[in-house]
Amino acid sequence: MAVISNRRSVMTLFSKPTDPWSHRTRLVLAEKNISIDIADVEDDSLPEDLLDLNPYNSVPTLVDRDLVLYDSRVIMEYLDERFPHPPLMPVDPVTRAQFRLALFRVEKDWYACAEDIADAGDRKHVSSAVRALEESILSSSDIFLAKRFFLSDEFSLVDCTIAPILWRLPLFGIALPRRARPIQRYMDEVFSRASFQASLTELEQEMRQ
Repeated sequence: MAVISNRRSVMTLFSKPTDPWSHRTRLVLAEKNISIDIADVEDDSLPEDLLDLNPYNSVPTLVDRDLVLYDSRVIMEYLDERFPHPPLMPVDPVTRAQFRLALFRVEKDWYACAEDIADAGDRKHVSSAVRALEESILSSSDIFLAKRFFLSDEFSLVDCTIAPILWRLPLFGIALPRRARPIQRYMDEVFSRASFQASLTELEQEMRQ
């Protein structure tokens, strides 16, 4: 078990040390400096507590007293609402909807490819997923150029979602070309944040060593 910050809390997060879905949840926790017990979970050794609490036996799973949440997007938005400072979603309904749409697209386009890369045993299928992920990231270059962060000058849940995938690019065998300088600038800034560094597990740190 690991603990983020020194504030007392009764929350527990079941998290896989190499899973981007878990990583983005840990990044929200670190960004808001929330104290929580983090229980590392491996695929071949699921804790009995998790099996009892989550019918899908999936990670991340958040336990907050009697509340059990087991979808990473639901967990992230719950944490942002329960711990409102700093806010990680805009207040304006239209902008908030645009951010939620961005979250949906990153999950469908980037996270789906990342899962295909991790799960596929077929080299051809892996290569196709890597190519699709790289093309999707590069097609977003103008968005990274427009603002300090993704769609905004303030760090948000969208950044918490994007950063874990970009951190794993070397693991996926993706090297960004020179024309992707806006994305590299973004990565340099986000990866240097204290919250991002605090969100990394030892295994995630090794992904870029």
